[in-house]
Order: sequence, then C-alpha cells, then structure tokens
Amino acid sequence: MQSDEQVIRQLVSTWMAASKAGDVETVLSLMADDVVFLVTGQPPMRKADFAAAARAQTSADGPKFDGSSEIQESKILGDWAFIWQKLTVVVTPPNGVQSMTRAGHTLTIFKRQNGKWVLARDANMLAPVPK
Repeated sequence: MQSDEQVIRQLVSTWMAASKAGDVETVLSLMADDVVFLVTGQPPMRKADFAAAARAQTSADGPKFDGSSEIQESKILGDWAFIWQKLTVVVTPPNGVQSMTRAGHTLTIFKRQNGKWVLARDANMLAPVPK
C-alpha cells in the first residue's frame, strides 16, 4: 500500500501528465468540488471557472501545455495535507508563436474526500520567465 505522501506525489504527476495531454476530465477528477485557486492579480477561481477555461483550450487550435514540478516539502495532517513546490509551466500557442514560460512556487492544500486525496486549495505564484 502506498503512503499518503506517495499518493499525493502521484496525484501531482497525474495532474501534470493530464494537463500536457489536454485531458481536462482527469484534471477535474483530481480536485474537490469546492476547490479554490488563488492567482496573483485575478479573482479566486472555482472549479466551474477552471473547467470552462480548460475546456476552451482543448480544441485542435488550442495552446499546448508542458511543465515540471519539484515538490519542496509535503506534510500530512490527518485528512488534510499540503505541499509547496517549484512549478514551471510552458504554454505554446497553436500558431507557432514563441512559447511562454512561467515559473515560481505554489502552496497546495489537499483533503481526503471519500477516501481519496483531492486538491482543495492552490495559491499559485508563477511569474513570467524572461527570455
């Protein structure tokens, strides 16, 4: 049996792979219904907002996503857990225009819901990486 930390690390890996593949349904399955995303300069984003934005980007002429995650710390506290990670996201527009890279740290809170770990809150502090 995997430890809770291993399960959460796998959840992050699955999220990254599904994002790269444009698999919105898998990404949505990894988050709580009451998830909240905090992004600098933007209002809080809920699951429905995330789903709408993600689905709008999955067409054949949508952008492509890639990235990497380096978990710096993880802590399990009963049915709650958190990680902070160094995250890099590369977005390549469909028209071949130069890709955009954003990097920084995130603080992510997970909760155990119906026996399964899901993302509950995410504070994203990514900034553009100068070319």
